[in-house]
Amino acid sequence: MNREYHRWHSPRLGRDMELLIFGHAGAKVLVFPTRDGRFWEYENLGLVRRLAPKIEAGHLQLYCVDSVDHETFYCFWRRPADRVARHLLFEEYILNEVMPLMASKNSHDCTIAHGCSLGAYHAVNIAFRHPQLFRKVAAFSGRYDLTLKVDQFGDLLEGHYDDSVYFNTPTHFMVSLSDEWRLQHLRRMEITLAIGADDPFLGNNRHLSQLLRLMGIGHSLHVWNGRAHEGHAWRRMAPLYV
Repeated sequence: MNREYHRWHSPRLGRDMELLIFGHAGAKVLVFPTRDGRFWEYENLGLVRRLAPKIEAGHLQLYCVDSVDHETFYCFWRRPADRVARHLLFEEYILNEVMPLMASKNSHDCTIAHGCSLGAYHAVNIAFRHPQLFRKVAAFSGRYDLTLKVDQFGDLLEGHYDDSVYFNTPTHFMVSLSDEWRLQHLRRMEITLAIGADDPFLGNNRHLSQLLRLMGIGHSLHVWNGRAHEGHAWRRMAPLYV
C-alpha cells in the first residue's frame, strides 16, 4: 500500500502541520482525528487496515490530517470567541492547503469527509458548510452541537454565542438554510451517520437526522447496539460506510 508522510508550515495556522496519505487512487477521503488524536491515529486504531482492500484496489485514497482541537474548542484558557476564530483558521488550512494537495495528487471527482468522535463533527461541519466540495460524509459517534450539555459533557464554548458559533453548529444553521444552490448540493450528497444506542449524543444525532429529513436531504442514521464510541466499533463501521 502506498503510504506518504507530508509536513509543511501552514501560514494560516502559523505552525507546522502533518498528514498521512494512504493509497494511490480512488475517491479521496479527508479523515479528521478524534479530539485527542493525531494524524497517525486512524492508522494506529487499525482503521487503515480494515479499509486496506478498498485502498489497495484503488477505490479509496485516505488523507489523514492532524488535529488542533486543543488550540480551538478544547483550549479552555482561551476566550471562547478566540477558540472559534482559531477553528476558522483550521478550516482555512483544510480548504486552501490540504484540499489543493488532494486535488494535485488525485483527480477523482468524489471527495468524502470522514471522522470519528469530534472528527465526525469536523467532517459534517465542513461538508455542510461547503457542500459543493464533497460528495459523501461518513460520521461516526459525532456531536453536532458543541454548545449542548449532555451528561458529563458540557458546553465547550461556556455560554458564548455569536454568528461564528451559529454557522459552525450544524444542528443550528441547518434549521434556517434556504439557499437552493446549497440545498441542491446537500441533496446529492451521500450522508451516513453512525452512533451507539448507549452513546451520550444519540439524541443529537437523531435531531440532526430529523432536520435533514424535514429539508428533503437524503441520509442514513445507523444506531448500533450498546456503546459505539470506541475503536472496536469504528473498525466494524469503516468497511460498511466509508
